Amino acid sequence: MNDAEMLEHACADAWPPQVERALGGWRLRAAGGFTGRANSALAIGDPDGPVRRALESVCEFAHAHGIEPMVQAILGGPVEDVLASSGWVPHDDHPAGNEVSVLLGPLGRAEEHAPTRVLGTPTPGWWELTVGTTEPTDAQRHVLTGRPPAGFGVAEDGGSTTGAVRGVLVGDVLHVARLAVRPELRRGGLATALMGAIGGWAAGLGATRCALQVSVRNSGALALYERLGFREHHRYRYWVPAAP
Repeated sequence: MNDAEMLEHACADAWPPQVERALGGWRLRAAGGFTGRANSALAIGDPDGPVRRALESVCEFAHAHGIEPMVQAILGGPVEDVLASSGWVPHDDHPAGNEVSVLLGPLGRAEEHAPTRVLGTPTPGWWELTVGTTEPTDAQRHVLTGRPPAGFGVAEDGGSTTGAVRGVLVGDVLHVARLAVRPELRRGGLATALMGAIGGWAAGLGATRCALQVSVRNSGALALYERLGFREHHRYRYWVPAAP
């Protein structure tokens, strides 16, 4: 595997679906529709047969688990040509954004006086900020807490959760996701403090670098990560069968 493929597998390990089945090098995944990454087939390597037959298996798996067929493929990679010739199209209507930038950067440093801490389990305030409810679904809980070692960073003020982030260690890579700050407190340094807190936590466990996946439409997040030293490694996008 090349570097992009290895990094994609590390990111996939950090985002566990409720159900996963290997198809050669491909990974078929389902998690009740919660996020594209956990409900698509990661199409990397050889699916142990013709790609067109693999795409039939993707559809069969998706329908069996009540989700729409979708493939995650590295932008410009060899699978995209076969997807296009097999009647699949980029999923331009994906609500979170179809094209995603995968970033690599340094671990942040914890700020001694920042109002942040990293916990072993999420708090109700963490859930409210990252998924919009204090009572997550089984799928949300599995995807976000089902892969140890995981850290759940929170920023707090007077008992109120003002920011949150999730970090998972895969080998020496810290995978960061769900960075959120209350809207009225943005641009005040909380996001940077949270990145420092989760980076310091991961460094203590042997992490040497950090990976993020951000929609190319999210200009604010991309600008933040650029300031923190992150650079684009590659991109991926989602594909779906063309409408009949």
